[in-house]
Amino acid sequence: MDKLLKKERDFVIPGDKLVDSMEFLPGKNCFRDGNGIYAKKIGLLSISGRVLSVIPLNGIYMPYRDDMVIGEVTDVQGNGWVIDINVPYAGFLPLSGVRSFIDPNKTDMRRIYDEGDILYGKIHIASPSRVHISMQDRICRKFNGGRLINVNPAKVPRIIGKSGSMIDMIKKKTDCKVVVGQNGTVWIEGEKDNFVIEVIQFIQDNSHVEGLTDKVSKILERGVVNEKK
Repeated sequence: MDKLLKKERDFVIPGDKLVDSMEFLPGKNCFRDGNGIYAKKIGLLSISGRVLSVIPLNGIYMPYRDDMVIGEVTDVQGNGWVIDINVPYAGFLPLSGVRSFIDPNKTDMRRIYDEGDILYGKIHIASPSRVHISMQDRICRKFNGGRLINVNPAKVPRIIGKSGSMIDMIKKKTDCKVVVGQNGTVWIEGEKDNFVIEVIQFIQDNSHVEGLTDKVSKILERGVVNEKK
């Protein structure tokens, strides 16, 4: 019989046993030992189907294949573009990572992407020594205008919410465009961008609090994060 020893959003520490069953799978920041799955980091338990993961309370971004990230072009090279995605080593967008064929001998690479451009791309290769980014997915794009903020990458799942519920609520209530990169960079565009930034900061500061979605919903309804006395 499957035996979950912890519940969704429970606080866990390294070594905590989460389940005693082969029916569950270890996700991010978890490992299996025998029939059990254990936590690797301090954080909150996340249960998605049969996959158990731990959302760290603090931490740096570790890239995984298929992660969606926001980064800035910092260099244009003959075979691609160097992208800063908030990891210790730069990401790289090769020519093979764009949707159309490019002949660098006939095309000015800077007309495609130039230094300072902000891109929303997908991690194609993630290893300890290199990260390659692809722009081939239909949702990948270059941002024009808007504002960028950085958040703790460990808080990104809370900002997005289960199945995108939190970020969808923010976009609907503020009529702003908001895109959250899994590397902790957030792009915001709209008249209420300052308010959105305050709401995201509130979520980041209170990610451990029960009933956070309801609290954020009330903030969005009244239009201010902190009511004046």
